[in-house]
Amino acid sequence: MAEADPQITPEQAETNAAEAKPRRRLGRLAVMLAVPLLILIGGVLYWQSLAGKVSTDNAYVKQTKVAISAEVGGRLVDVKVQEGQDVKAGELLFRIDQEPYQLEIQSAQAAIAGAQANVTALANDSALSGADIAAAREDIAFTRATLQRQEALWARGFTTKADLDAARHGVNEAEERLRAAEARQREARARLATGPAVPGQNPQVAAARAKLASAQLNLARTEVRAPVSGRVAEADRMHPGQQVIPGLPMLTLVESGRSYVEANFKETDLANMRVGQRAELSFDAYPGVTLKGRVDSIGAGTGSEFSVLPAQNATGNWVKVTQRVPVRIALDEESPRPLIAGLSTHVTVFTNEDEKR
Repeated sequence: MAEADPQITPEQAETNAAEAKPRRRLGRLAVMLAVPLLILIGGVLYWQSLAGKVSTDNAYVKQTKVAISAEVGGRLVDVKVQEGQDVKAGELLFRIDQEPYQLEIQSAQAAIAGAQANVTALANDSALSGADIAAAREDIAFTRATLQRQEALWARGFTTKADLDAARHGVNEAEERLRAAEARQREARARLATGPAVPGQNPQVAAARAKLASAQLNLARTEVRAPVSGRVAEADRMHPGQQVIPGLPMLTLVESGRSYVEANFKETDLANMRVGQRAELSFDAYPGVTLKGRVDSIGAGTGSEFSVLPAQNATGNWVKVTQRVPVRIALDEESPRPLIAGLSTHVTVFTNEDEKR
C-alpha cells in the first residue's frame, strides 16, 4: 500500500500562513506601483509620438472651380455636356442661337459697302476736282475787267452810277463763289482723309469694318467652350430654349489636376509651422490611402475674420474661443483614387523638419 500523506499540524499551518501574508502584500504593492508606472511610461511615449508634429481633422479637399458664363445673350439651342462629364480645354459646352448675330454680320457688311460707295462718290465729286474753283476765278477776272471799264466810263461821264455799282457787286459775288468753291474742296478732301489713327483707310470704312469685326466676335461667342480641362458640375439646370443672360453662370467646371487641401489648424498649433514643411494626408473616404504633401501657405487671417458677419467681442459676456487659421496643403503626389471636392481629410504637419535637417 502506498504511504499515507503526512498530516500537517496546526503549528505548521500557522507558520505557512504567516509566511504567505508578506508575499501577498509585496504582490499587491508591486501591482499598485506597476499600474501608475505603466501609465506614466505610456504617457511619455504618447507625448514623444506627438512631439514635432501637429494634426487636425478639420480639413477638406479643395479644387479650382471655374464658373462658366456666356459673353453674349440669346436663346440656348444646344447643350453638349451633362452632369459629371469630363471635358478637355477647348471642347464645346453649349451653343446660343446664332441667327441674330449672323444678321448683324450682314448689316455690317452692308455698312462697309455703303462706306466704300460713299468714298468713291467723294473721290469723283466736282468740288474735289477744282472745276468750280477754276470757273470762279474766270468769273472774277471777267467782273474785274467789267468794273475797270465802268470806272473809266464813269470818270468820263458816259455811264450811270447804277451800272458802276452793279459791276462792283459782280466782283464781290465772284470772289464769294471762289471762297465757297475752295471751302467745298477742303471739305471733300477732309472726308477722304485717313488720319493718324487709321492710316491708309477712310474713317467711315474703318468704322464699318470694326462693326463687322464686333459682329463676327459676337457670333463666335455663341459657342461657349471649356477654358480648362475638368469635370462638369451643375449642368442639369441647362435646358434648350431658356434665355442666356451675359455674365450669369450657367454651369461650373471643376478643374482637374489642381486639387489641394485646406486644413483649419488651431492658432496654438502655428508656433512652429512654416511654409514648406512636410505633411501627410489621409482621407475618410479612402481608408488606407495616405498622400504626401507640404505646407503651401498659411492664411492671412482666421476663418471668422473672412466670414460674412465677423464676430464682435466688445460686449461684457465675451468668452475666449480658440481660433482656427486656414493652411493650404499642396499635394506632392497623385492620388490613386479620385479626389472629390469637399472630402474630409486628416492632415499631419511635421513641424520639426528644419531641426532634422
